[in-house]
Amino acid sequence: MSDNPILIVGGGPAGLAAAHAVGASGRKAVLVEKADRLGGAPILSGYAKLVPSHEWAKDAIGGMVTRVQQNANVTTHLNTSVQTFTGEPGAFTATLKDGTVIAADSAILTTGFTHFDSLNKPEWGFGTYPDVVTSVQVEQMISSGKGIRCPSDGRVPDRVAILLCVGSRDRQIGREWCSKICCTVSANMAMEIREMSPKTNVYIYYMDIRTFGLLEGEFYWKSQEEAKVKYIKARIAEVTSDGKRLVVKGEDTLVKRPITIPFDMVVHAIGMDPNVDNMTLSAIFGVGLNRWGYLDKASTYAHLAETTRPGVYTAGAASGPETIDDSIAQGQAAALAALTRAGFGALKAAE
Repeated sequence: MSDNPILIVGGGPAGLAAAHAVGASGRKAVLVEKADRLGGAPILSGYAKLVPSHEWAKDAIGGMVTRVQQNANVTTHLNTSVQTFTGEPGAFTATLKDGTVIAADSAILTTGFTHFDSLNKPEWGFGTYPDVVTSVQVEQMISSGKGIRCPSDGRVPDRVAILLCVGSRDRQIGREWCSKICCTVSANMAMEIREMSPKTNVYIYYMDIRTFGLLEGEFYWKSQEEAKVKYIKARIAEVTSDGKRLVVKGEDTLVKRPITIPFDMVVHAIGMDPNVDNMTLSAIFGVGLNRWGYLDKASTYAHLAETTRPGVYTAGAASGPETIDDSIAQGQAAALAALTRAGFGALKAAE
């Protein structure tokens, strides 16, 4: 068996899960993160309570960070990235931006996603009106403990609209995919807003609701029946202002008529874009990209967590929109695949 460590690129939930799994097995892992700290989007973007566990991101993902940092088998490199990656399974060589050279048995790419930039949807008001914000900004407001406030003047909003599918399921801007988590996260966010500010009325504009799996009752129905969140099935034309309040204009697609409603704050429930570094990662690691720009995966039924290059695996949102819980499970699966490959390679060498 190769004594070389398993290289893990990306320190978000999937990468942390993979690093812990490798370290717990007794093998060495090297975790490379381009940011100055581990945790990925939940920590770097200041997420509030996670779905479906309702745990604060700083506690749940922070605990994963601590577990990895305390594992003697895991070496972490922050503020750096992989510049070159050559060789073959069992004998890869990676050169980091900081000049470090790492001999690796295999690599797991857990490089995550990029939040959709709402400036690419200008007709919905972001960048024009200060009280049009993103779901990430609201997450930060909630996690700060200071409550929901309109950025323009600091007042508590009387009425908030959450617009779903901003940067998802939108062929006009080249985002045909569903981002998988936005409906459930938005329902949870609406309930959090109502809990923090009971006098604030929250409306969710949607094309379809996709609170998949077992999440329908806990989030979709509970948000309506207990938190009194209002749902409007609509196609949104634009977000403007009447000089005093924001105005959401569109069509109610249930009754087939135009609707115009004023709001104090409008929230874009932004989706997942492919990591902006995916073209570079593809070139460095010699792995393919799928038609949408995510890392391409081999058939899951025969090749668990594999990319198009032998010995290089992937997990989490690097290969498509994913939940945190499933990203963690995929990180553990990728670790198992890499460990199994190493063990199989050792058996072949001994024959």
